[in-house]
Amino acid sequence: MNLYPLKFEPLYKYRIWGGEKLKTVLNKNYNDQNIGESWEISDVKGDETKVINGDLEGFTLKQLIQKFKGDFVGKHVYETYGDEFPLLIKFIDAKTPLSIQVHPSDELAKERHDSFGKNEMWYIMQSDEGAELIAGFKGKVSKETYKKHLKNSTITSILNVEKVKEGDTFYIPTGRVHAIGSGVLLAEIQQTSDITYRIYDYDRVDSKTGEQRELHNDLAIDVIDYKVHDNYKTEYLKEKNVSNTLVHSPYFKTNIIFLAGEIEKDYSKLDSFVIYICVDGEFDLECENTIYSLKKGETILIPASIDTIRLKGDSAKILEVSL
Repeated sequence: MNLYPLKFEPLYKYRIWGGEKLKTVLNKNYNDQNIGESWEISDVKGDETKVINGDLEGFTLKQLIQKFKGDFVGKHVYETYGDEFPLLIKFIDAKTPLSIQVHPSDELAKERHDSFGKNEMWYIMQSDEGAELIAGFKGKVSKETYKKHLKNSTITSILNVEKVKEGDTFYIPTGRVHAIGSGVLLAEIQQTSDITYRIYDYDRVDSKTGEQRELHNDLAIDVIDYKVHDNYKTEYLKEKNVSNTLVHSPYFKTNIIFLAGEIEKDYSKLDSFVIYICVDGEFDLECENTIYSLKKGETILIPASIDTIRLKGDSAKILEVSL
């Protein structure tokens, strides 16, 4: 059984803040209300996505790694992570704001939860007029000042708010306080982790439970990075038909390709799988005389053993993710 480009069945997640854009904008197929997240590629325990195309249909990521090892994820990736797939790929639709939150580092997450930490990035796919998100602090703040604002429910007054539009990109390292605002649809690339510390949730009640959601301020207080940064938004080039650097971190590397025509990609020197996320338009991927078509909101994984593919499309924007 040979490896080939793999598509997975998404997992749809109810969220108190979820809307309908995953269905109306990305053409996802589900019937439930308030679906806030589509987990496109996941190895989170209990939430493993399965292959839906070709001879490997029904396989999970872990089963693929166990069967193909470095041929699937890359030799170095396999040596580093073993049978654990290191990334979680999502689309997120925020009809109302997400909680203000923070994620722990690898070290703390391992100690507290036996999990990876949660470094992540966001690429804005669509936003309503006036849509915003929160990333970091807007001015110098001490732990003591932070605690005072938390107690007084004025935490939002010290946070950095960014107006957003399609194409805006943000890297959210562990320790950075953040929140997606209402009216934002985005692609998220993150470490394989479902560990989130909620700091503030606007005192809202979940209609499914009739209760407010749990906060984790005792856990969050020593995780937070209180430094102020000059710029929280990622700047990047927009050259056509090349891999423009978007976010390169120790945990994942994401480029963006503005496809206009036909290009060949040579991954023979890359010791990693590659994930393509179509964030706008549509394109065809040709591999070993087979065509795989992707539209906006679709994702495909190219195993590490595949060296060469061709991409063809008139006007597509593609996130290219690897380790």
